[in-house]
Amino acid sequence: MLKEIRPAIVILVLLTLITGLAYPFAMTGIAEVIFPRQAQGSLVEKDGKVVGSVLIGQVFTGDKYFHGRPSATNAPDPKDATKTVDAPYNAINSMGSNLGPTSKALADRLKGDMDTLKKENPSVAVPVDLVTTSGSGLDPEISPEAARFQVPRIAKARGLSVERVSALVDAQIEGRTLGLLGEPRVNVLKLNLALDALKA
Repeated sequence: MLKEIRPAIVILVLLTLITGLAYPFAMTGIAEVIFPRQAQGSLVEKDGKVVGSVLIGQVFTGDKYFHGRPSATNAPDPKDATKTVDAPYNAINSMGSNLGPTSKALADRLKGDMDTLKKENPSVAVPVDLVTTSGSGLDPEISPEAARFQVPRIAKARGLSVERVSALVDAQIEGRTLGLLGEPRVNVLKLNLALDALKA
């Protein structure tokens, strides 16, 4: 019997070493050499301190900053492990909302967000990405239209001209990858850092 089991055990151990250790270490090493910044998480520093990653969204509040897409991620409630609480952009729990088009909770949230945004800029249609979550719940980018929608609020809060903030948005727009993939977009963290660098 050992004669029949021995080859299976040897193959299991060998494949575990190859696919579980050797391959991941080799890919990590190659990534560190070819794409060192990306392999380290595409971290963004300000004054020598890490302030975030261009790959994961962050919560920006207040009128002086551009806001990203809503995030549907959550975390265990520290007071009751059987429940969850909202934890926007929680990378450990990457997911979208499981609420469907007939969900009252989703409809109420969308209506509330739309009403708030319409008060902010009543003359412009609200871009869909300012009220809907992404599939991962971690999206760090918004559409150029969503960034432009927020310009009047930010210009007023910072005492800047609308034209100056609009020019900043235009300068931060990233085109399609390789000219083909995806849509034009604006990274919210980079945009807010550029905004902080502007002098009133």
